[in-house]
Amino acid sequence: MTSIKASIAVVLLLWLSGCASGGPAPSQYTLPADADRQPADIAGADASHRLVIVQPRLARFLDVDGLVLQLDDITLNEANRHQWAEPLGLQLERGLRARLAARLPDTRVMRDDTDSRRNATAILHLEVDHFHGRFDGRALAAGQWQLRDGEGELLGMAPFAAEVELAQDGYPALVRALGRSWDRVADEIATQIRRLR
Repeated sequence: MTSIKASIAVVLLLWLSGCASGGPAPSQYTLPADADRQPADIAGADASHRLVIVQPRLARFLDVDGLVLQLDDITLNEANRHQWAEPLGLQLERGLRARLAARLPDTRVMRDDTDSRRNATAILHLEVDHFHGRFDGRALAAGQWQLRDGEGELLGMAPFAAEVELAQDGYPALVRALGRSWDRVADEIATQIRRLR
């Protein structure tokens, strides 16, 4: 009899704790693919250039689960119910690899690992200071990049910045606008890489 009462108490406690933490699950988002270009054919091993993309280093306020909104000139807010489906740094790195591969067809664009670095002609490092929505209805991507050769010597560096107006209100529109801003960043970086060759 005591074990039945204990079992009922445990079930009741679990049910009550489930009710207390209930509510809809958060919406999760991934960055869209390049809006302006079709996926590129992967450059073969004989490509004239090999570019390694290092996962971007994010400003601390961006290295969170929720999408970030800038509410005024000094206030930032991380959304609780609107989150990235996977870490933002991974999405930015993967998205930039695809975007640069489409813009630099003579370049084999690779993720960062030991083998890739050994064969790289250039390594791209990024620091992302802004990748969020802003109170004026715009999505902002900004930071700086550095291009180094396989030995670590600096080949070039520059800031980047792109702003895209949201097509409508809401988090899905914000994510799409952030994706378009990343398209523009890729345009900027690809142009500079071509100039440095």
